[in-house]
Amino acid sequence: MSPHASDDDVAPRPTAPAAAPAPALDPYPHLHLRPSSGWVNDPNGFLRHHGRWHLFYQLNPHSPRHADIHWGHASSTDLVRWEHEPVALAPRPDGPDANGCWSGTAVVVDDVPVLAYTAVRTRPESAGVVLATPDDPADPHLAAWTAEDDVVCPMPADAGLFEIRDPFFVTLGGHRWALQAGRTVEDTPVVRVFLVDDLHDWQDAGTLLAGTGTDDPWAPGHMWECPQLVRVDGAWVLVVSRWRLGPSGASDAVLGPVAAIVGDVHLGAVGTPGGGPRFRPRTSVLLDDGPDFYAPQALVEPDRVVLVGWTWEHRDAAEVDAAGWAGALTFPRELGVRDGHVLSWPAREVEALRGERLGAGTDVRVAAAAFEVLDEELASATGTGTELVLALDGPQGARVVWRSAGTGPVRVLVDGSVVEAFVDGRAHTVRAYPRPGETWHVRAAAPVVVHALRLPG
Repeated sequence: MSPHASDDDVAPRPTAPAAAPAPALDPYPHLHLRPSSGWVNDPNGFLRHHGRWHLFYQLNPHSPRHADIHWGHASSTDLVRWEHEPVALAPRPDGPDANGCWSGTAVVVDDVPVLAYTAVRTRPESAGVVLATPDDPADPHLAAWTAEDDVVCPMPADAGLFEIRDPFFVTLGGHRWALQAGRTVEDTPVVRVFLVDDLHDWQDAGTLLAGTGTDDPWAPGHMWECPQLVRVDGAWVLVVSRWRLGPSGASDAVLGPVAAIVGDVHLGAVGTPGGGPRFRPRTSVLLDDGPDFYAPQALVEPDRVVLVGWTWEHRDAAEVDAAGWAGALTFPRELGVRDGHVLSWPAREVEALRGERLGAGTDVRVAAAAFEVLDEELASATGTGTELVLALDGPQGARVVWRSAGTGPVRVLVDGSVVEAFVDGRAHTVRAYPRPGETWHVRAAAPVVVHALRLPG
């Protein structure tokens, strides 16, 4: 405008319509294991057979709601590219699993994989363990499974036990044992143990560890779901998923977090009533301090323990129904023990997802739906990490999704709505759903590097 012109001298300009915000980034976690639709929760039956990993999981193939529970199945040669296999287990109307094929585990016996799962005929208190085997153990995909008709481990005849579920196998003292999660009639947690040298002969061997309830010093809660005992860096680690009754009881139970308890195992008198091993806790930490991680399944390999967890949704029922999917399994992680505390970080295979460099510096904006953030020190393997903030920026301002705490190398993996962050072995899993017009924003006190995440090859 001329310095001598008035407003009256200027022809009015048409008002441009406000630009519509860009579509929201895709919240679907394309790189995480889950089928394209349906409900997913606990990982189950993690095993490796003839050079191929197999991972099963709780699945409702017909709806994104927690009901009609089957066992989904996927296999992989590298832990990052998963092939979906046919559904492994389905409820049988007249079978012991008429009300669902719930969580369990796997073991390989004489080169034949065997699944052991919680079968519910009517109510959770009626649960028992059922076994399933592949129709062709030589099939690398283990595509077809047949469940047995009979329960091998019914509810123990214990007046003080209200319910039991979630078997997991461990070898101690040259014997195979099975752990199961229990809740007493007093609403306190217990891990029961059974001698199962013969998979069709489950001998009740008493209690591995009993808790005191919501005031328990190691893992407060009314029940410890999915208990797993593994040897990590020479230490025994008991992993339990903390479960608490809600205001209406079990129907709105509060799930999480997951405790990793380091302790000592004391062998009992094998073959005597109640003569099973006992666990004595020494230290306890949260396996993941985020709000969206639960019910992990561990696989013991010759040189490491690999673990996968479940991450749930933070969307209302209408959004979930519209999307048609709910839940995902986390990227596989490796466990370690340092100074008596359990640590975790992405499995080495996850590095194969690292793609092209998207940016670097202390202030990086990312328009991609899947990416990885590394601090410069971690990228060069020479430093101690940096403070970092991950946010979603958009027309309505910034929303902080995660802020690093403590010191140590920082690594963040974002895939759709799933965020898995690691600081020096401490994990944090959280869900975040980008809104229209929002992009990711990384701010750090020292330079970071951002790479795209994509499937290799």
